[in-house]
Amino acid sequence: MATDRPMQLGMIGLGRMGANLVRRLMRDGHQCVVYDVNEKAVQELAGEGARGTTTLEDFVSALDRPRSIWLMLPVGVVQPTLDQLVGLLDPDDAVIDGGNSYYRDDITRAKQLADRQLHYVDCGTSGGVWGLDRGYCLMIGGDSRAVSRLDPIFATVAPGQGDAAPTPSRTRNGTAPAGYLHCGPNGAGHFVKMVHNGVEYGMMASLAEGLSILRHANTGKKDRPIDAETAPVRDPEAYQYDIDVADVAEVWRRGSVVGSWLVDLLADALARSPDLEGFKGRVSDSGEGRWTVIAAIEESVPAAAITAALNERFESRGLGHFADAAMSAMRSEFGGHAEKKG
Repeated sequence: MATDRPMQLGMIGLGRMGANLVRRLMRDGHQCVVYDVNEKAVQELAGEGARGTTTLEDFVSALDRPRSIWLMLPVGVVQPTLDQLVGLLDPDDAVIDGGNSYYRDDITRAKQLADRQLHYVDCGTSGGVWGLDRGYCLMIGGDSRAVSRLDPIFATVAPGQGDAAPTPSRTRNGTAPAGYLHCGPNGAGHFVKMVHNGVEYGMMASLAEGLSILRHANTGKKDRPIDAETAPVRDPEAYQYDIDVADVAEVWRRGSVVGSWLVDLLADALARSPDLEGFKGRVSDSGEGRWTVIAAIEESVPAAAITAALNERFESRGLGHFADAAMSAMRSEFGGHAEKKG
């Protein structure tokens, strides 16, 4: 059923998530004006009912006042885009940053926009490429007046209560059960999303490590070199299992305490390719895990799992090579240990 509170929203940034946010909003009866440096992306959404624009000036002119604008851009592009945009806006216009900006930048940007009587709202957005149909979990920071005005947009973008069972002990009111939350003043939304992504790092790492342990549970069947450089398997008879990790991922989806959307996605990937061919194991990090660890340090909060998961991502990209080489060099120097090849 279409929204009973239709709004107009301008979207800057039509990548995978930005374009699908527009589609979800239009499905629910909102009007969208779109802009991207990629003209093909603009034309595609214009063909689906959005109003396409080719310059920021045209984009701003196409929006009714007070304007509501959502930025869905890579972190490094947000500030340059804001610098171009704010001079075109009028008092009481609102700008939402829905990407993964650092929350400290939000605090600075909100002050800069406030000097021009503009509202700045940070909105951590989780849902990935599946959000068009599933909806997006939203973690929002900003002044209450602007957030309240934008509520119809957030309500459409969020999943709603859907099929999720109500939390048994929850008695308070609010929007959280609908999948969006005003977390506090500027920066609070991206702070919550930052920690969300740090938790995601840890969850992904533990699932991946667990399945890797299962995959190698047949190590007792394998011949291992017998030399001073190789630790023997003490009880090879204890490691004789040929475990199908694709089936394990599938069974974990059903009734397991660790069952989750991440397990669902991993099970699907393993069903397509049990050996995960096509993936070299190079895991990127876009900043949120680092920022979460920094916050944990500054708050004196232990965060061992998230920190280890972040370090594992560094290792996956070969960034630990020099340290590995230094350790090998020291073993060679103090004990004459030659590196094993292969």
